Amino acid sequence: MASHATGDGGIPPRDAGKRGLTRIMTLGGAYGTRNYTVKGLRDQKGKRVLVETLPFSTDEARAAEEAGVDTMKVRFDPKNPEPAAAIRAAAPNTFMAFSVPLLAAATADEAVRLGYDAMAVGADAIMCQWSPRFITAAAEAGIPVQGHAGLVPRRSTWTGGLRAVGKTLDEAVWVYKSIKELEDAGAYAVEVEVIPEELLAEISKRTTLMTSSIGAGSGGDIQFLFAEDILGNNPPPYPRHSKQYRDIYKMQQAIQEERVAGFKDFVDDVRKGGFPEPKHVIKAKDGLIDDFLNAVEKGG
Repeated sequence: MASHATGDGGIPPRDAGKRGLTRIMTLGGAYGTRNYTVKGLRDQKGKRVLVETLPFSTDEARAAEEAGVDTMKVRFDPKNPEPAAAIRAAAPNTFMAFSVPLLAAATADEAVRLGYDAMAVGADAIMCQWSPRFITAAAEAGIPVQGHAGLVPRRSTWTGGLRAVGKTLDEAVWVYKSIKELEDAGAYAVEVEVIPEELLAEISKRTTLMTSSIGAGSGGDIQFLFAEDILGNNPPPYPRHSKQYRDIYKMQQAIQEERVAGFKDFVDDVRKGGFPEPKHVIKAKDGLIDDFLNAVEKGG
């Protein structure tokens, strides 16, 4: 836990404001500094579009914070919280919503407990695919909650599989009503996935929730894309809604080829007597080996 004198990252209180950071205490009781609070995020609604990503490693989280990404989502496993805690520590000044597993909470009480577990690790909020009833319980417990609407992958059987949602009037109205239910339940934001861009733009005007768009165009308050898509960590095919700004997969393949080549060169060098060379070994001083052999023979 950070002390009263400094926030996460060792930033003194007097310097936090200069860096555009706000001093906070997490629900888990840790002092720190953040680029946004929930209020700060909501104050941005309608003013500018924020950018959000989901890093899968501490290196990605650290890079995203350094690059100026506004908010992050982080996958949280209550049975193994260390990876989320490490990502939290790697980007201590960025607002993070921990994405909690859908099946980890079967009751409203379990939802609150799961939310508290995430907040104890350092989350600023949680992201979930829960029903409004669970969200209400968590929000009443003081946990900032981001819901999920549109294509909700784990609930996609109800909307016809992994496909775009909201392309018919009935579906469009259903998406809107779902978001309003999350708003009434006490959520502060909603991730909206793979719906028509124009629909999200109109819904965003009609809800107080921060709308985080993934595959739903530019009509939301936040533009969200996974780090693995931004960085090109994987080979094609890529999701239609994604854009690759780097090709780290290609770089990793090249690195792997270099690893194989390095091992081959080592194997060949040893077999041909090229390694080790004199510069790689320690030579005994004059007389040491003769003295060693005499000592061994006498001892024998």
